[in-house]
Amino acid sequence: MNRPDPRTGFDQRQVRRAFSRAAHGYDAASALQRAVEVQLLESLEFWPAKYGERAPERLLDLGSGPGRGAMALRKRWPKARVLAIDLALPMLREARRRAGWNPLRRGIDRICADARALPLAPESLDLLFSNLCLQWVEDLPAVLAGFRRALRPGGMLLVSTFGADTLHELRWSFAQADDAPHVSRFVQIAEFGDALMHAGFRDPVLDRDITETHYADLPELMRELRTLGATNALRDRRGTLTGKARFARAAEAYAGEFTTPRGLRATWETITAVAWAPEAGAPIREAGAEIATFPAARIPIRRRS
Repeated sequence: MNRPDPRTGFDQRQVRRAFSRAAHGYDAASALQRAVEVQLLESLEFWPAKYGERAPERLLDLGSGPGRGAMALRKRWPKARVLAIDLALPMLREARRRAGWNPLRRGIDRICADARALPLAPESLDLLFSNLCLQWVEDLPAVLAGFRRALRPGGMLLVSTFGADTLHELRWSFAQADDAPHVSRFVQIAEFGDALMHAGFRDPVLDRDITETHYADLPELMRELRTLGATNALRDRRGTLTGKARFARAAEAYAGEFTTPRGLRATWETITAVAWAPEAGAPIREAGAEIATFPAARIPIRRRS
């Protein structure tokens, strides 16, 4: 797969700032994110289908936000150790505050870290869960390779991200106003599947869903995006404010093209994926070569007398 141009992609400091500012109001505004999370949690049924009664011991909720995913994992497997990692420290603090004295919070370790450099030992996780986090990383194959290294052989990956049709109306409308990028490029489902295979995951199952939301006008949509932390974090975004005239042109274009009886339409394409880390000894394509790893205990040793 082609690597992203290092001159493009996301300003991770801006991503951190945006989600830090959104921490307090995120949970109330994230109806779509909650719906996708419920769908993703339903896919946990793949675990007993593969492992029966054996419960995972160490789980990760990556991009944990308000911590709903971590709490759901802890509730399902109360004896497991659950890690909750988020780039924005205020999100983790908000999650801890909301958990209060809930006994499920015990056994959840909250860590402020970047998905691109997980502070985890190789083969330390049984299950990695991540809801709508991967759209904020540009080098998807590299991040997925990091996930595979963190998972034990046969470990489960359960992730979601936004697909290429997401907010296409907003992207088109701002393109009528100026040439600066205003909306992220989201991944194609085939591209996401390729990245999973390239990273070494096995037996991926991908699903694609389209959801439409509606707004009274463009300012209402933009306010919701800010509340969710989903602001423009592209490195080559305009260095100054959009300006009233450009925003008015974008709003006029949006209203002229995407008005429905329910208001302005916004499209959200979500991709969910279940995949498995390769078993020990399975060859993995990495850096142009086939690589296989084996536990040292499985290497036969002949002793000569």
